[in-house]
Amino acid sequence: MTATSFPSSSTNDIDDAQDLDALIARLLQDSDRESVGSEIEVLKSIYGDDAIRIWKPAAGDELRHLNDDKIRYEVEMGFPDPYEEVKIKVLVSLTPSYPSNSPPQLQLLSRYIGAFGVDSNLFGSILRTFISSNGVDWTPDVVCVFDGLQNMLDRCVAWYKERLSADESGELLREDMASHNHQNRASSPDLASKQTTRSEVEAVSVALPDGIEIFEASPIVDRKSSFVGRACTITDPSQVGPLVSLITITVAILLQVPLILAHLSSDRRIARAAHPIINAWRCQVGNVLHQDNDDDGETAAGGRLAHLLQILEINNVLVIVTRYFGGIHLGPDRFKHINQAARNALDVGGFLDSEESKMKGNVKGRKR
Repeated sequence: MTATSFPSSSTNDIDDAQDLDALIARLLQDSDRESVGSEIEVLKSIYGDDAIRIWKPAAGDELRHLNDDKIRYEVEMGFPDPYEEVKIKVLVSLTPSYPSNSPPQLQLLSRYIGAFGVDSNLFGSILRTFISSNGVDWTPDVVCVFDGLQNMLDRCVAWYKERLSADESGELLREDMASHNHQNRASSPDLASKQTTRSEVEAVSVALPDGIEIFEASPIVDRKSSFVGRACTITDPSQVGPLVSLITITVAILLQVPLILAHLSSDRRIARAAHPIINAWRCQVGNVLHQDNDDDGETAAGGRLAHLLQILEINNVLVIVTRYFGGIHLGPDRFKHINQAARNALDVGGFLDSEESKMKGNVKGRKR
């Protein structure tokens, strides 16, 4: 997903404002969604009319959201004094059952906060806003986007202050080391010549949710491009006990998937791929089938994985394919490899029918 700029005045601004007003009016006329419409109106009054706009998919990603009933909108928020020049953008996603049966989902769209690149740890903590101990408690039938946004803003401000402090400390350290090196260069030229400069900042991994085991198939390689399939079980209603409500199960599913994807994205080996987390998932809760997919920049690939899960009739599973581009365009063959990488991962994880697995033979892979 890509964040779009907020110009002060343009035809696009007018169209965006009209689209948002039309959405609010439609929600207010629906007795089941009236509270959502009222909440967006309140957010406009708090953050400003131009701070909220309906989120629009990036070019080439429209088909995936064509029949998506989720409400998605962007919110631009400014930092408090003395950092008022710093702004961030957040994507708010609401399922059709919000606020009665599921919480909102927040995702940080900004890749930079001030001069500092956002790390995976902060990104993951934003995704966990409504399930982490330092986040916001979610109560069914109570709108809570504002509480989540403010909690998220506080954490982003604290993160930014830490980076500023570390940057200032690092600058003082570099000046001290430069002075020290200059003093010792004449007496120890060999030592000075061996010194190198490297970044000491390492990515902090996003923790994998408890009980999740990811199965990874061996890569498929074609003309220097590689395709790696991974699969894992997501919340299975039969494993959480008869006393747990369907609402709780649904919330667990909706929050579990982005955490798994964030965990994989925080792996540098995966993050450097051209398309790191092409994915699709399905999970049955009661009589309701929950499902979604993401192309991750490889147009229509997510939908093909979703179709694969559908024809295989596999539920309670998330499948992810990572594509490393080798510099040679593969054309339609890339979709064949994506599907096969996903199927191999499902086989390694034991998700396919045993008879089908026997017919295909054992597929090499490993647990992650």
